[in-house]
Amino acid sequence: MSLYERLPPDAPGTLVLGIDPGSRLTGFGVVRDTGRGCEYVASGCIRTGNGPLPERLQIVYRGVRDVIAQYGPVTMGIEQVFMARNADSALKLGQARGAAIVAGAEGGLEISEYTASQVKQAVVGNGGADKQQVMLMVMHLLRLTEKPQIDASDALAIALCHAHTRQSLVPHGLLATRRRGGRLRL
Repeated sequence: MSLYERLPPDAPGTLVLGIDPGSRLTGFGVVRDTGRGCEYVASGCIRTGNGPLPERLQIVYRGVRDVIAQYGPVTMGIEQVFMARNADSALKLGQARGAAIVAGAEGGLEISEYTASQVKQAVVGNGGADKQQVMLMVMHLLRLTEKPQIDASDALAIALCHAHTRQSLVPHGLLATRRRGGRLRL
């Protein structure tokens, strides 16, 4: 797992985890939602290698679980599966996504799903933006001086989208959050 870290996890604000799932490389990004914007905390990639799929899924699950244990986010955004031309690739992506979701659910996180176009719209303002545009906007919004890996950049974009969505729902009383221990709070 590679990691680029800036803020201590105990600073004020809500920690938001973004996951860009993949069966070989799963990106993660942690941001702090201060209510006035987001600050970068950490990002990196969980590398699964070329082993059998069950072993790679276990690495994804353990990697996400370790990120949750290390940073203590309370909420998680994850990209929805898109239908690719290759059905086998889409199924493997869905399984990696499931492993990440189980790790988040086990950690008591509130989990929300976003399409790639929703993430691009929230971060760039254009649902058809390319990966470079997303990365540049992530760097700008989080004041990063170095380019994160592309999968980590995508995960940070998902975290930003999730934080933005949460901010827009909270004032209207539309957000239900699950606290650690499984209790739902409106």
